[in-house]
Amino acid sequence: MNGAALAPLHAPSCGLKHRPVTNGDNVNGVRSRDTGKEEKKRAASFMTWTAEDVAHVARFHWVPCLFGVALLFFMGVEYTLRMIPPSSAPFDLGFVVTRPLHRLLVARPELNTLLAALNTVFVGMQTTYILWTWLIEGRPRATISALFMFTCRGILGYSTQLPLPQGFLGSGVDFPVGNVSFFLFYSGHVAGSVIASLDMRRTQRWELAWLFDGLNVLQSVRLLGTRGHYTIDLAVGVGAGILFDSLAGKYEESKRKAAIAAVLL
Repeated sequence: MNGAALAPLHAPSCGLKHRPVTNGDNVNGVRSRDTGKEEKKRAASFMTWTAEDVAHVARFHWVPCLFGVALLFFMGVEYTLRMIPPSSAPFDLGFVVTRPLHRLLVARPELNTLLAALNTVFVGMQTTYILWTWLIEGRPRATISALFMFTCRGILGYSTQLPLPQGFLGSGVDFPVGNVSFFLFYSGHVAGSVIASLDMRRTQRWELAWLFDGLNVLQSVRLLGTRGHYTIDLAVGVGAGILFDSLAGKYEESKRKAAIAAVLL
């Protein structure tokens, strides 16, 4: 029988090349014969890189490479940008993009009220789904995630209270209903929708998840158009939904392991 056929199949390395894996004096599980003197003379990892290694990284790890280029680009932008003076309003790219929508809503207050009412309905959909998964289906992860998220939002929102954006278009039917005050950082509207969408994907409710994602995008555009949130509030809202969903999962797993350990004891 051909000996090559018996060779084990290995997944491709995520390193530069298929180099031996070293651990102290061991190389792939075999004790190295290198002396301490030879160990000191061993070159640093980057000193052994070749053009083939660089090509391998660019081909198989192009995403980190892209972020590396973006890092250099935004370093140049940051260090040469004229900062906004304290007397001026914050610059928000989302506000610039949604200027036509803002002008439309200023000219047609009834449209602003309608969109606010629809947005409140969407918030009700999020809340209903998250509570349904716990109270009806017996799956508390989404509810735990929402509790984590809104608690952290309250702490951060109170710690740094951002000024209300110029041109803010409020509505008595917008959530929270009644033109009450609210924290700008970060968007609970967006984060709650992300939490619900992630739970829908876990239960393979794909169509409902895509619906929530689409409504979340429309919600974000509307919030920018009404100057109800800064762009950073919405972006962090997406990240917060993902983060606290993950933390809720880890919390459930820790409690599950603790329960198993208690039974074994």
